[in-house]
Amino acid sequence: MNPLLSDWTGPFGLPPFDAIRDEDFAPAFDAALAEARANIDRIANDPAAPDFANTIEAMELAEEALNRVAGVFYPLSGAESTDARQALQRDLAPKMSAFSSEIINNQPLFQRIETLWQRRDALGLTDEQARVLALYHRMFVRAGARLTGQAAHRLTEVKARLAVLGTQFSQNLLAEERDWFRDLAPEDLEGLPDFVVEAARAAAQERGREGHVLTLNRSLIVPFLQFSPNRDLRRIAYEAWTARGANGNDADNRAIAAEILHLRHERAQLLGYDSFAAFKLEPEMAKTPQAVRDLLLRVWQPARAKAEDDAAILTGMMRADGINGDLEPWDWRFYSEKRRVEEHDLDEAAIKPYFSLEAMIEASFDTAHRLFGLEFRPLDAPMYHPDVRAWEVTRGGRHVAVFVGDYFARASKRSGAWCTTMRDQRRLGGVQAPIVVNVCNFAKGDPALLSYDDARTLFHEFGHALHQMLSDVTYGFISGTSVARDFVELPSQLYEHWLEVPEVLAKHARHYRTGELMPQDMMDRLLAAGTYDQAFATVEYIASAMVDLAFHDGAAPADPMAKQAEVLAGLGMPKAIRMRHATPHFSHVFSGDGYSAGYYSYMWSEVMDADAFEAFTEVGNPFDPEVARKLEAHILSAGGSQEAEDLYTAFRGRMPGVEPLLKGRGLA
Repeated sequence: MNPLLSDWTGPFGLPPFDAIRDEDFAPAFDAALAEARANIDRIANDPAAPDFANTIEAMELAEEALNRVAGVFYPLSGAESTDARQALQRDLAPKMSAFSSEIINNQPLFQRIETLWQRRDALGLTDEQARVLALYHRMFVRAGARLTGQAAHRLTEVKARLAVLGTQFSQNLLAEERDWFRDLAPEDLEGLPDFVVEAARAAAQERGREGHVLTLNRSLIVPFLQFSPNRDLRRIAYEAWTARGANGNDADNRAIAAEILHLRHERAQLLGYDSFAAFKLEPEMAKTPQAVRDLLLRVWQPARAKAEDDAAILTGMMRADGINGDLEPWDWRFYSEKRRVEEHDLDEAAIKPYFSLEAMIEASFDTAHRLFGLEFRPLDAPMYHPDVRAWEVTRGGRHVAVFVGDYFARASKRSGAWCTTMRDQRRLGGVQAPIVVNVCNFAKGDPALLSYDDARTLFHEFGHALHQMLSDVTYGFISGTSVARDFVELPSQLYEHWLEVPEVLAKHARHYRTGELMPQDMMDRLLAAGTYDQAFATVEYIASAMVDLAFHDGAAPADPMAKQAEVLAGLGMPKAIRMRHATPHFSHVFSGDGYSAGYYSYMWSEVMDADAFEAFTEVGNPFDPEVARKLEAHILSAGGSQEAEDLYTAFRGRMPGVEPLLKGRGLA
């Protein structure tokens, strides 16, 4: 029996990772796709008149086997890739796109949904059922169900090609990050704190090399740029980091990005929209490209002005070191770290021992317990890699979810940090508890020590995990993070605020060797520096968001790199700061449609998260049980059961302005 298709008997239905082999996936997908097609055909050709149960609820359950297989394969493809998995992913991209198009283009099926939509007021649906029906109908229409003939055929071709290109973009980026490394000689380690040296040693060991190596993993290269006094080596490292996907080799992503943008524009026009941005933003909170642009530019102006002031200060520090010429991007982090030590008496090398990975995991769990009553018990079950761990999540003795943590960088894992699920929460067809996965890329050490920014990342991804684990809906279609893209970052960015709560730090920020708590004066200085260098972070982020918007708001550019340069010049991009994600490695935008024309969503959500945490501040208790109850009821458990504006208004009583965001970033 194929272990992917047989009953999973692991704890709480965990996949049998110890029994799954790469060769199991292809036949499992074939069998699961065949079963799903048969189920869809039965629904479409049901002689009974369409009703909610025999059409919508039947569709909710039609792809059970496919969801199970895909729920294992795709998380592994990002976190533990192999040559066989990459090859299958390339093969699956057009197949899965074709299957999706088959469903959308199935006219008898769409007519059943259309009939239900026309009769919706007479169906006696619950609020949740009415919402699910509306979303199904919208999904089919926006995917082209009303197109016929050549237009429908061409849209199917476009979507299939986009699926192939997105997979290729992602795999090229993984190859660039996996293949580049630089051996560090003993003199190259001078000036580096112990935790950076240890991370470089662990990276060498992971690659089977002696000594120490520098890689393109963010948790290694960023501290290297912060602390290495070797300016020439910083330049080599920085340029390698920012050149990913643009090296003129087989993994070059520039032509792929151009083709993706042209196909997206064609897709939008086939569906009757002027631009892909207009199409993509229609169901989001922002609604229009102009609304996005207005928000970004309102924050850009004060951020750019502050960044230029900061650049002048850092240039002065560089001059004091006897270096003439301009402040360069590979200089910023080095001199900013020196300035932080001077102005705030904060040395990251002194801070990190208080932020061990184990302590921060416990801090995130303890915060969830105090807010929502969740408890976490380690699970002894086979995982897909020896570094991966799992916990059972309970509340009041009742099983809630399984949480999987995959925290360390490795060559087989794509860069970044993300949250995904191997199984979504739902109640239809029996209670199904979620299996939620957080994936990070922290530098491995003995023990692993996090920067304050790393700790924020851990809390951020755990906020996404809570959105999945606390989901309490009947239909998987609206479960967890199935919400507007510019709303999905609210729970994650909101959860970051609890890392700044003094009593959380006072309990969990302990020195990994001595167990002593962080000294009060260090904690005070750390919190006082909370907005330090936020102008830099804001500028590099907004630059990326504005380029993304420009790519999709209008006709596709013939040369995306030229368009990128044009946008940055128009913004007046500071010379010493570059985009956070340049086009050839902008995986948010080009590895799939998720954040395309939507990278702005982090800032849109931040407008809400800054205001949402004020709800706790206003009552003087970051763990106020009533505010936490409202947060869970209206945001974390509700999934996509209502429009995002309605969910937020139910929690807060109103929509927020931009002022809390500017204040939170020190730009007010």
